[in-house]
Amino acid sequence: MAQATLTVWKFTTPEGADRASETLQRLSRENVISLHDAATVSWHEGAKKPKTNQLHSTTGAGALGGTFWGMLFGLIFFVPLLGAAIGAATGALSGSLADVGIDDGFINRIREEVTPGTSALFVMTSDTVLDKVKDAFSDAGPSELVFTNLSSEQESALREVFGAE
Repeated sequence: MAQATLTVWKFTTPEGADRASETLQRLSRENVISLHDAATVSWHEGAKKPKTNQLHSTTGAGALGGTFWGMLFGLIFFVPLLGAAIGAATGALSGSLADVGIDDGFINRIREEVTPGTSALFVMTSDTVLDKVKDAFSDAGPSELVFTNLSSEQESALREVFGAE
């Protein structure tokens, strides 16, 4: 598999990420991009916490799965996932995620950027031209690329942590 890239796209409306995820899936079906996995975060005004959703059609090779997204969103947005059990695992998980470029800086930046009234699309792709993706997202409203990373070593480490092959 080609080197993967984790990107985070922020949208200025709570619905933007959901609309962009539909575009992303269309681009994948048209073989414009190689989509491995994706999840959305939508945060409506007045809500205490954001709503998260993993794209279920991306369960093929390279998908990280719900455990990855659940833990990541739990760390970023303090979404309670597994009660007290998560506390014990958080330290080890944070260290593993830091190895793949998902460190306190990433978590804090996403926490600052994705606020009530906005949304974000978290995407794992390979062989993707980010400009093409950004252009395709224009129907979803203004978007901003907040984060991109993953060397091949970081991708391997991420897969090892979450048991994704």
